[in-house]
Formats: sequence, structure tokens, C-alpha cells
Amino acid sequence: MRVVFVHGACVRDGAWWWHRTAELLAERGVASVAPGLPSCGEGTAPGVAVDAAGPGPAEDVAAVRRVLTDGDEPTVVVAHSYGGIVTAEAAAGVEAVRHLLLVSSYLPEPGESLSTFGGEGPAPFLDVDPRAGTFTVRPEALPDTFLQDCDARIRREAATRTAAQSLSVLTHPVQAAAWHDIPSTYLVCADDRGTPASRQHAYAARATHTTTLPTGHHPFLSRPAAVRDLILAL
Repeated sequence: MRVVFVHGACVRDGAWWWHRTAELLAERGVASVAPGLPSCGEGTAPGVAVDAAGPGPAEDVAAVRRVLTDGDEPTVVVAHSYGGIVTAEAAAGVEAVRHLLLVSSYLPEPGESLSTFGGEGPAPFLDVDPRAGTFTVRPEALPDTFLQDCDARIRREAATRTAAQSLSVLTHPVQAAAWHDIPSTYLVCADDRGTPASRQHAYAARATHTTTLPTGHHPFLSRPAAVRDLILAL
């Protein structure tokens, strides 16, 4: 078995966000990979701008799908937050994918987008720049909104790995819903301050199974052993 991690919005150095869980999986002989998302500026050619006209959801889907179709080893996809939007399309029809684990994430129907799951205006923890065509997390909001249960070192390192992301990811409709055909588990993060648990439970109603951990938005950083055990159980 292998694990493919798909990170959420407004971050870069995707593999770092998963490293604590990935290391514990490696100790059990389970390999993992975390593809970069071009809409966050990862894997793009030098000089390619991240903006509303630059790399967006289609490029994110293509980047993840390339990894998923590179071989036929049984695969579990672990998608966090915005990563669920990407995974819904990227994993569709890929026979190697045996299970989807959605962490404080989304299971969109075809035609739905990230904005389908949001409110009428930008969340207070986001900094939106319409002229640049990007959005990102407000630096002052990151620790207490998304990392309140992580240790000080993780909070410091995370602060250096946020990114401006193309606004196009908010409204681009997905073209497929992999969770229709692939078994899925939704991990509700009960103490998440970014996506409240009540909203997560509503999203989880579309999944095959639901489980809960008493964590914030990034349980793979704050409770990596628990996330490892959940993945291994799949």
C-alpha cells in the first residue's frame, strides 16, 4: 500500500505539512508522497505568476492525477481541506485508489466548487487581493485558527510555509466525484476553529464512514500517531 497526501489551500512545501505522519508510516513500511499544487506556486516554471489567470484547479488536478496513475500499487488518498476538491476529480476512475480519507474537507458533486461550501463573504482569517487575483491566510490568524493544538516549533515552521493561491480555485467547478465510486472516510476535527465541526459533520454525510478526533485543523501535525493508525486501519 502507498499513501498520497493532498494538502489544503494557501500553503506550500506540501510534504512538510504531512511529514510527522509520513515518518510514522515509513516506520511501518508504508511509503507516501505529497504532490505539489501549482495553484499555490508549487511545481511551476520560474517566473510563472500565481494569479487568477495562472495555474489553477485544472493544474492541481493534473498534478495529483499524474501521481495517482504512476503505477498500480493499492493507494489511499488522504486529502485535507481544499485537497478534497482536487481529489474528487483527480482520483476519479483511477483503479489503484482503494480509499479516500477526507480530513476536515469536502466531497463535492460535479458542478460544485470550493465556494459552494463557504459563506457569502471571505472568512475573517483570509486576506483576499482581488487585484493580484490571489488569497492567503492572514499571518496573525494562522496560529490560533489552524494550529492551536500544535507545539511551538510546528507553529513557527508553518508560518514560513504559507502561500498566496489563485482565486480561481474558489469558483472552478469539479468535473467528477471520485467518492461516488471509491469508499471514503471523513475525519471530523472536533476542535477545528477554521472549519467548525458542525459544518464538517454536514460534509461528512456524503462519505461512506465518519470518525472523529479531538484536534484542530491539522491533526496530521498535532496527533500524527492517531492519523497514522487511522490510515493503517483502512
